[in-house]
Amino acid sequence: MEEQNGNNLKVEEVRIFEDFLVAVKDGFEADLERTQGSSERSSYLLQRRICRLYEHLLVVIVTCPVAEDMFHWQATIMGPPDSPYAGGVFLVTIHFPPDYPFKPPKVAFRTKVFHPNINSNGSICLDILKEQWSPALTISKVLLSICSLLTDPNPDDPLVPEIAHMYKTDRNKYETTARSWTQKYAMG
Repeated sequence: MEEQNGNNLKVEEVRIFEDFLVAVKDGFEADLERTQGSSERSSYLLQRRICRLYEHLLVVIVTCPVAEDMFHWQATIMGPPDSPYAGGVFLVTIHFPPDYPFKPPKVAFRTKVFHPNINSNGSICLDILKEQWSPALTISKVLLSICSLLTDPNPDDPLVPEIAHMYKTDRNKYETTARSWTQKYAMG
């Protein structure tokens, strides 16, 4: 019952945030209309601003420290629309090592996910969280990469070989199972 209440709270937070995004988008579009006829540069800059907003905010909903501990964050990621995770709300924890940004953060899903690169403990197999880490990477880019991984799994570097095999040999079964898990664990 406690898990269901947590899921309902997550869904409500997402609805509130979606309303916020619509308001921000409407404001940007109004600004864009006002700049028409003035300069093409202003219009171009506003269009880029809208694109960046959607690129960053529609994927990652909330990122914040947990209990004022700056080394422990929690993020909420929306399942990408064109994936079996669409409509899901996924909780992710982020632990920063003391030598961050020279070492990568440890990122893990708290919400169960059926995916070849995410195991039952929530660990994520993603090169930028290991050997391809760079201090230039931002948390926003890390979370966007995780969202991209949801859309495009890497079955050639799996954490769960059985799911990778299913992904390669029976894509329909993989997508059906992933959707089922999303409905069960990530959609209040």
